[in-house]
Amino acid sequence: MRAAMLTATVLASVALSSACGGAPGAPPASSVAVSGTAPDNPSRASGQAGAGAGAATGPIARSTPERLVIPSIGVDTAVVSLGLAPDGTVQVPPIEANAPAGWYRGSPTPGQTGPSVILAHVTVGRYGDGVFLNLSRLKQGDRITARLQDGASAVFSVDRVQTVAKAQFPTRAVYGNVDRPELRLITCGGPRNSAAGGYLDNVVVYASLVSTAR
Repeated sequence: MRAAMLTATVLASVALSSACGGAPGAPPASSVAVSGTAPDNPSRASGQAGAGAGAATGPIARSTPERLVIPSIGVDTAVVSLGLAPDGTVQVPPIEANAPAGWYRGSPTPGQTGPSVILAHVTVGRYGDGVFLNLSRLKQGDRITARLQDGASAVFSVDRVQTVAKAQFPTRAVYGNVDRPELRLITCGGPRNSAAGGYLDNVVVYASLVSTAR
């Protein structure tokens, strides 16, 4: 059955206050790709498919991500589950020392067909640097591994990295349906707005599945 199309309201970027100055709004879970649904906005048609990502393996079973490892920027972090806030925006990871990354559970789990979405802080208020401090330094071809609760691991290759103003957050490209397993990593970035206590931009990493293992 065809997944629900994104509405104009969903396509608007909505900020949620956090230590790094806001997280992007998320579409309703029914508008996010899930394993087995037909794509409304296929990756290849929208230009989000990355060159050089390698031949991806097929999708794997749904299993909650527990850890995220990105060797090129020194990330090895636990992953917690995030839902939606009462206003319909995506929740953010906890604001605490050594705050983990957070997987938006309205999206596929890493390795399923569709865009799996993981967020983390770039800075965490008085606690200092966040786990995604160096996310913008990722390069095409860098590897990202998501370790799942069932013992499987999904390995992704970075297609591209985008820094975009929060007012122009690419909601459709991030949350819209795609026809293969992909990963989105999101944090704050760009200039810091001291008056507002946050950052003006978001950093978004687009990656595609290249292998799975147990």
